[in-house]
Amino acid sequence: MRTIPRYFVASVCLCGLLASLLAVDMSIATSSRKEVAGRGKLPIVIGHRGASGYRPEHTLAAYELAIAMGADYIEPDLVATKDRVLVARHENEISGTTDVEDHPEFADRMTTKEIDGVPVTGWFTEDFTLAELKTLRAKERIPDIRPRNTAFDGLYQIPTLQQVINLAQRENVGIYPETKHPTYFDDIGLSLEEPLVRKLERNGYSEKRDPVYIQSFEVGNLQELNEMTNLPLIQLVNDTGGPYDFTVSGDPRTYEDLITNKGLREIATYADGIGPNKNLIIPRTESNRLKEPTNLVQRAHRAGLLVHAFTFRNENTFLPENFREGDPTSPFYLQAYGDAPGEYEAFFATGLDGLFSDNPDTATATRTKLFSKRRR
Repeated sequence: MRTIPRYFVASVCLCGLLASLLAVDMSIATSSRKEVAGRGKLPIVIGHRGASGYRPEHTLAAYELAIAMGADYIEPDLVATKDRVLVARHENEISGTTDVEDHPEFADRMTTKEIDGVPVTGWFTEDFTLAELKTLRAKERIPDIRPRNTAFDGLYQIPTLQQVINLAQRENVGIYPETKHPTYFDDIGLSLEEPLVRKLERNGYSEKRDPVYIQSFEVGNLQELNEMTNLPLIQLVNDTGGPYDFTVSGDPRTYEDLITNKGLREIATYADGIGPNKNLIIPRTESNRLKEPTNLVQRAHRAGLLVHAFTFRNENTFLPENFREGDPTSPFYLQAYGDAPGEYEAFFATGLDGLFSDNPDTATATRTKLFSKRRR
């Protein structure tokens, strides 16, 4: 009788153990997600461009992993192709997130454009058909901080919005699309709002209760969307600058103006919530330590607005000094994980309604731990 090698038996046992653990993790994630959807009280976790702390962002693999880790929503940033298809990319310039530079057949597509008032050189989605974009492969956007993710470079295509919707509906999670550079795309005849609303409606998303939030850093396109759909809208608010459509129209207001009491009341006339940079909720000192929270969450709630903050990440380089861990003299210090759960707890304590995370497993685990304690 043939003897089965011990290493083979060990491998099978290990694979079985890993499968069991994954099943347990996914069961916990599903249970947590049902609790959020059912009670409507726990803050939601949005997989920021998927689980982009672990896979190249805006890939189906990143979205699938975010869902497995318990994210309630997955976020596709949307840009348009030459043939008017909405695809998921952080920017319409794609040299930082795809291998387009390695494709000599597209060398002549390299150009310089002005995007939101800033000259940008590279390759742009609007100069490619969907079929051409599908020949490219995604890569890690910040390899110096996430070298572990470069192992997945070249494996995944650019997904369309429809592919993201198909995944979300199959796995029973929400989607949280962002219209990127809407003024720019309007100016080149590739408006994002109409095809987005059509695509969502064709997939059964049209009412406030549907698991969709549409977000934008600009104001005018959200006001247009408010006339086009009943889906909830979120006004993104950065900690510097102002909406680009304000710049174009000569409106001197900044994001700081939008979060005054008057500004919040105005936002409430066309949107259902704000998506503030987390520094607007808990600022940092000059030495990169957290200060006392502001009253933005409370004031937004008084105006009838939800608050979904961005962006939470596990690496030391993104964390406040008081949550960094490890040896600062190590060459890997900024890439290493710090006390991200501590940062989540500080922000959950402000009463926000949700947050965007590159590491949904850490976000959902911290949420479960924190709120299960409160319910005892």
